[in-house]
Amino acid sequence: MSQPTFFSSRAARVAALLFLFITAFAIRLYDLTDPPLDFHPTRQLLSAVKARALYFKTQPDGYSTQQLETGIRQARLKAQVEPEILETIVAYTYRYTGEQLWVARIYSSLFWIIGGVFLFLFVRKLISFDAAIFSTAYYLFFPYAIIASRSFQPDPLMVMMIIAFWWAFARWVDNVPGPASKSWIAAILAGILGGLAILIKFSAAFFVIGAALGLALSRLTWRELFRNGQVWAMAIIGVLPGATYLINGLQGNLGDQFQGRFVPALLVNPFNYLQWMTKVDLAVGGFFVMLGLLGFFLAPDRRFRSLLFGLWGAYLIYGLYFDYHSATHDYYQLPLIPIVAVSLAPLGGWFFARLAEATVQGALRVAAYAILVIGMVMMVWNVRNQMKTADYRKDAVMWTQIGQLIRDKSVIGLVEDYGSPLEYWGYRTIPTWPYTGDTKYLMGGKFPTEELFKEYSSKKDLFLITDFEELDHQPALKEILKKYPILENGDGFVIYGLRALD
Repeated sequence: MSQPTFFSSRAARVAALLFLFITAFAIRLYDLTDPPLDFHPTRQLLSAVKARALYFKTQPDGYSTQQLETGIRQARLKAQVEPEILETIVAYTYRYTGEQLWVARIYSSLFWIIGGVFLFLFVRKLISFDAAIFSTAYYLFFPYAIIASRSFQPDPLMVMMIIAFWWAFARWVDNVPGPASKSWIAAILAGILGGLAILIKFSAAFFVIGAALGLALSRLTWRELFRNGQVWAMAIIGVLPGATYLINGLQGNLGDQFQGRFVPALLVNPFNYLQWMTKVDLAVGGFFVMLGLLGFFLAPDRRFRSLLFGLWGAYLIYGLYFDYHSATHDYYQLPLIPIVAVSLAPLGGWFFARLAEATVQGALRVAAYAILVIGMVMMVWNVRNQMKTADYRKDAVMWTQIGQLIRDKSVIGLVEDYGSPLEYWGYRTIPTWPYTGDTKYLMGGKFPTEELFKEYSSKKDLFLITDFEELDHQPALKEILKKYPILENGDGFVIYGLRALD
């Protein structure tokens, strides 16, 4: 016996979808022109520097020769782990908009929204419309997802491609065995989407392979998989783009960029797992992880349960492999958001079925719709208020001013985000003074302030301070700097002269 449907009419279904996707896109466009200093600025400005360099190669008007040369040189010095796909798209758009960082926000937001469309189609195919609405709402509106999906980095595009692959592969599984023409088309499409996901970011391979095995093994045996030509075609198509990029990159310094991603000692470090759990709670919500894991018990059939085993197994292996980044970089949890969203689907279907039984009368159903809408609007409004509390435009002005003040001087700085804002807006790349959090890597945990200062001051002209909170955590450095004159004291920064005591 089928479950009652809460979104029973065509009008209710269309209205629900329009509300979800229009509202989700609208909140991501709020405060669009604020500089990307709200979420992992170092990572976002890495992509910003690369996109600017690609744009500068077209020699646009309005920039000095020094700016053009500096911008291109800065990008060449940056690490390159993934291909510059998003950066290339943004740089091309700059030709029409000028260098506007909000362009990247629009693209990333669109990618996440499109991922939501594929997620909806995927869950609807596996369970029901109501379950798909529940999963998609979580994917689109969880507060961390709203903030992170606007960021200038490849992850939103990668997540979109991963989900698109899930949808395409599910179609292939449904067509096997079946008409060869349909299954071959589905296989090629799945291979292309999976290959693009892996090309965008190699870590996508975990979630592509995990979902594929989970879905395929619910219908085929291992023997049947290995003997299926379409499986081999998908594998070759999926591996080829990323493998080609990797082989070419290994001829340069790409191999060096993978070092430090897996730290064996962390596998037996309980504190590292606690940090990992903290990042998971921030990115997806520990409560929703619990509900999602209960999806194993609520799974409507063997296929869905097998899919969950594939997805969660892939995430576990992914987290253990990237053991350092999983515990220190919360955006490494972004692929977990669609996994939790899919896992919530059985609970969502059950919830809406019970709600449908309790709201048979038209007036009650309308009241339930209104309550759901109000609740979603309240959640979105809270995120909007969070965005409104910070305005980083003045920070961009400050970094531009600092860049003009220090010009060609030799500078060391205690600055935020390892100096990436100064690099982008001030066109200056400077060595940064260590943070207290870096002391565990220095002389067994001791911070050799005097020795480091002597080393730096002997080679530098200026000492720039913008991170005054960190300065308060380093009283020894604070005392040393009192001996030197202040050359500039601006709004948010201080510049000390290091040559005055020579």
